[in-house]
Amino acid sequence: MADPKGFLTTGREVAQSRPVEERVRDFKEVYVPGSLLPIISKQASRCMDCGIPFCHNGCPLGNLIPEWNDYAYREDWQAAGERLHATNNFPEFTGRLCPAPCESACVLGINQPAVTIKNVEVSIIDKAWETGNVLPQAPERLSGKTVAVIGSGPAGLAAAQQLTRAGHTVAVYERADRVGGLLRYGIPEFKMEKRHINRRIEQMRAEGTKFRTGVEIGRDLPADALRRRYDAVVVAAGATTARDLPVPGRELNGIHQAMEYLPLSNKVQEGDYVTPPITAEGKHVVVIGGGDTGADCVGTAHRQGAASVTQLEIMPRPGEERNANQPWPTFPMLYKVTSAHEEGGERVYSVSTTHFEGDEEGNVQWLHLAEVEFKDGKLEQKPGTERKIPAQLVTLAMGFTGTDQENGLVSQFGLELDARGNIARDDHYETNVPGVFVAGDAGRGQSLIVWAIAEGRSAARGVDRFLTGASSLHAPIRPTDRSLTV
Repeated sequence: MADPKGFLTTGREVAQSRPVEERVRDFKEVYVPGSLLPIISKQASRCMDCGIPFCHNGCPLGNLIPEWNDYAYREDWQAAGERLHATNNFPEFTGRLCPAPCESACVLGINQPAVTIKNVEVSIIDKAWETGNVLPQAPERLSGKTVAVIGSGPAGLAAAQQLTRAGHTVAVYERADRVGGLLRYGIPEFKMEKRHINRRIEQMRAEGTKFRTGVEIGRDLPADALRRRYDAVVVAAGATTARDLPVPGRELNGIHQAMEYLPLSNKVQEGDYVTPPITAEGKHVVVIGGGDTGADCVGTAHRQGAASVTQLEIMPRPGEERNANQPWPTFPMLYKVTSAHEEGGERVYSVSTTHFEGDEEGNVQWLHLAEVEFKDGKLEQKPGTERKIPAQLVTLAMGFTGTDQENGLVSQFGLELDARGNIARDDHYETNVPGVFVAGDAGRGQSLIVWAIAEGRSAARGVDRFLTGASSLHAPIRPTDRSLTV
C-alpha cells in the first residue's frame, strides 16, 4: 500500500488547466504542461490498495491500478511504466481521452472523491517517454504467419502491436491518408496532440508492423484479395455510419455531420490547410448531441471564432449525484463540464429539432426546436414550446449506428451481423468467416477508447490462437462479457 493514511491526509487534486482566454487561441492541449508531476506522488498515495480493487472491474483493460499507484507514490517510474504497459498498449491515449470508469468504481469514491487514477496513469507514461523507457519490443523470432488489420484506430493498433510482438508479420490498412483513425481525425488536438500518436507509430514500425494508408478494403482492394494474401484478417474498421437527422431543411448548406467538420480542423493542424473548408468563424453555431463528440465540436467552434455556440441535447440534464439505478461501482450518467464547456457557449436540454430554415441561397439560418418530455416511457413534444435560434453552422453529433457497409467490406467478406447491426463474432472474436476476426466498434458498436484497446488485445489473442493453436497473449475481455461499466 502506498501510504496507509494517504486517503485521510491528502485531498483530490487534478491537472491544472491553462486559462480559457489563452487556450482558445490555439489547439494545444488544455492542461498546463508539467503541472501534474509535482502533485502526482501524493495523489497516488490516496489509493487504499483495496483487498478487492473494484477499479480493476471498472477498467475493461483490467489495469493493475493499485500496483502502479504504489510505484508512482514511491516515484519508481520505471516499475510503474512496466506495470502500466502490462495491460495497456497506449496509456497516453487513455490517460487523456478515457472517461475513467475506473474512478467511478474506486472504493474511496463511495464517500470521498475518488483517486485521480487517470492523472496518475498519464503522468507515468509521460515520464516513461521523457526518460526514454518506452522502447520497441521486436519479437525474437518470426512465426511465418501474416495478418492484415483493417483500421488504425485504437482497436486496430492494439491488435497489430500484440500480434507483431507475438512474431507474426502484420500490415495495417487505413483508408485515410494518415494512421490513427478517430484518434487522428476525430479527436481535436486540444484533447490530445497528435505527436502522441506519431511516436507510437514509430515504435510500432521499429517493432516490424507495416502501415498502408490510403487503401480502403472493399473499394481499393477487394476482400478476397486480402484473404488470399494473409493468413488471418482483423476487421477494426470502427462504427463510422453516423446517425442522421431527417427533418425538413436537412439539405440546406451549412449542416454537417460532426465527422465532416472535425477532421478538417485537424487537417489544419497537420498543415494540409491554412483555414478549414468548413469553419465556425463569425457564425452562430448549433451542435446537436450532448456527448463527447458534441463537446469536441463546441471546443473547435470556440477556437475558430464562432459568434455563438449552442449545444442541444434531447435527453434531460443529468444529475450531479448518482441515481439510485446507477449505484457504485457502475459508471453513472452525470452532468459533466468538459474543458470545451468551460470555454463558453450554452447547453440546452430536453429539446428536439423540428426543422431548419434557410435563406434564398439555400444556406441554413435558423434552427426550429421544441421542448420534449417523457410520457409513458416515450419522448413527446410539449405543445406551445416551439421557438427558433440562429444557426449558420450546424453539426450533427448524435452518435453512430454501425460499421460502414457502403464500401463493400462487410458484403465482400460475407460477414454476418448481430441484432444491433454490428459484425457478429464468437468468444475468440472470430466471425462466421474462418480466419476473419473483428474488434472494437465494428463488433461492439460505438464505445469508449478503453474498450477498443481491450478488444484489440483480446482479438489478437484469438488470432494468435487461430494461427498457432495456443496463445499466451493477455486478453482482458470476451465479446459476451457484461462488465459493470457497460
